Amino acid sequence: MRQRGRVGRGRRIGYGAGALAVLLAASGCSGGPEPADPRAVPVKPVAATSPAAATGAPPAPSAPAQDAVPDAAWAKWGVAPLPKAPAPPADRPIKLTRTGAVPVFSEVPTTDKVVFITIDDGAEKDPQFVEMLTELKVPITMFLTKDIVKDDYAYFKPLQALGNSIQNHSVSHPVMSKLPPAQQKSQICDDQAALTEQYGTAPYLFRPPYGDGAHSAALNTAVQECGPRAVVLWRESMQIHDMQYQAADKKLRNGDIILAHFRGPSELKGETMTRMFAELLSRIQEQGFAVARLDDYVAAPTG
Repeated sequence: MRQRGRVGRGRRIGYGAGALAVLLAASGCSGGPEPADPRAVPVKPVAATSPAAATGAPPAPSAPAQDAVPDAAWAKWGVAPLPKAPAPPADRPIKLTRTGAVPVFSEVPTTDKVVFITIDDGAEKDPQFVEMLTELKVPITMFLTKDIVKDDYAYFKPLQALGNSIQNHSVSHPVMSKLPPAQQKSQICDDQAALTEQYGTAPYLFRPPYGDGAHSAALNTAVQECGPRAVVLWRESMQIHDMQYQAADKKLRNGDIILAHFRGPSELKGETMTRMFAELLSRIQEQGFAVARLDDYVAAPTG
């Protein structure tokens, strides 16, 4: 799905009157044909297979340290070595609760010079990308869409095994605000059930397609009822060779969340997923940022 520009204005993303038209023209995913309304079907209970699956808590840190990456590995992928990410904060700045309204965030409040990479959808399943992340040990967070990944759930398991968590991105990638509440819930709950069953851990984060409806009461209620404990947006989106910024000065800031997609040559004008990702890392490295693991900055739900 093709990115077409920026979403939101200012340091925080907000949606006012007429914003949906802006979203569809300038979102992190292309509009394309409007998907058919999904059926509102009950979600089958899925047995928890880990503490995270049972509690909705962020998984424990497990990603290898980047200082273990030899210079030759960076050179192989055409990237200058990134700064080493700092140790995870003892007091994680994103606070979640087990009940009530879920927070919406597009950046993490931190003084650490770090950014966070999130990759959406799951259309491109390039084995070289698995090789690249295995060698470079750059942490990512995956927001997967059931209808896009169901033909090859297995592809994402080696990436998960590297310590990269899998999160909820709906069943069929609809414009959420165009669906009635029951269908919004079905989109989130059905994806939640499928991803929990396939990957053994319940997603605790949700990203609405196109960022649409992120601040609406209907979507917030659906997220609460399906299990995720926060809605995650973004500050920058990666294109092919460069990023699109929400900030007017076109600079990264501490704690920014960056959006990318699992895409291949057909949507990257002939470029590969690994080339796009190398360009993304180069843009981050040029500004002196490290890439941190989003899970390490999110506290387990309380209350």
